[in-house]
Amino acid sequence: MQRWSTWAKFLVVPPALLREAGFRRAYGPPRGVSDVNVIEVRALSRKFGAFTAVDRISFAVAAGEMFGFLGPNGAGKTTTINMLCTLLKPTSGQALVAGHDVVRRPDLVRRAIGLVFQDGSLDEGLTAAENLYFHAVLYGLPAPERRRRVAEALEVVGLGGREKQLVRTFSGGMKRRLEMARGLLHRPRILFLDEPTLGLDPQTRKYIWEYIHDLRRRYEVTVFLTTHYMEEAEGCGRVAVMDHGRLVALDAPANLKRRVGGDIITLRTPERARAREYLERRGLAPREADGALEFEVPNGEEFLPRLLQEADFAVESAGLRRPTLEDVFIKLTGRAIRDETLDAHDQMRAHMRRWRR
Repeated sequence: MQRWSTWAKFLVVPPALLREAGFRRAYGPPRGVSDVNVIEVRALSRKFGAFTAVDRISFAVAAGEMFGFLGPNGAGKTTTINMLCTLLKPTSGQALVAGHDVVRRPDLVRRAIGLVFQDGSLDEGLTAAENLYFHAVLYGLPAPERRRRVAEALEVVGLGGREKQLVRTFSGGMKRRLEMARGLLHRPRILFLDEPTLGLDPQTRKYIWEYIHDLRRRYEVTVFLTTHYMEEAEGCGRVAVMDHGRLVALDAPANLKRRVGGDIITLRTPERARAREYLERRGLAPREADGALEFEVPNGEEFLPRLLQEADFAVESAGLRRPTLEDVFIKLTGRAIRDETLDAHDQMRAHMRRWRR
């Protein structure tokens, strides 16, 4: 049975070198580098042939921040995270992670980060503890420390008592929790989570998020998260909105939602053309949304009763809600977030899966 995993290829620094360099000191930035931002990205781009997956994006992530990348599949989120984790070389631009250039010093970047891949990377022929021990050995943790950290990590993610169980018997949620435990085993400064709850049921997703917040508090780690689930992005301190490889907005969720311009009213009517004309005459900009009309108004609680009383068209139903990040994305791009298929993107992901295995 092949007992090697993704991490054998991910970490190329020999354990002896880690010990010689001083393992604990490796997590800090070089002398003279500020501790304020643990990630700095400047005009970063990545192309696959003629396809531009990431197009000159720039941003910074502060130490201890929960930072979210929001966008549909194919927006460039995974490509960006792969460049920051040294799995892909940028076509142009620069990225510093923990003060180290991802191209010039990938070895130092890898010591400072933990990574949970979008596609599972556990060795399912090993037990939970064996997967963690393998990771601990690669990172040069001393033998007595390995035992303590493996036991602690399993307990933290709710897998205490399952250390001897084969991973192939685990549910999807249990595997995700084990991958998080592995990503934090070597005490990284930054934890990258690429779609951490993709494909999980709502209840399991809720539990995973409870573990993420607990791990962040416990280990004081910076979390860099990619997602296309709106409610997950809401929990981030700041959110970067990506679309077709470009960064179209970056701010706190509350500030992004203020860009929408007010409350959202959804109107269902058999006379949509007449209703649209009525709303446009009043300076509103209705849009089609699942067979209804949606538009923003400054004070929906006052506007809606007046509309229902004065409208010269039939109304089947009307609803009022506060703006969401989905509304922000529609405002910025003109369409809703959805799972998109891009041939070049799919080819890149398939290539990365083959390379990691």
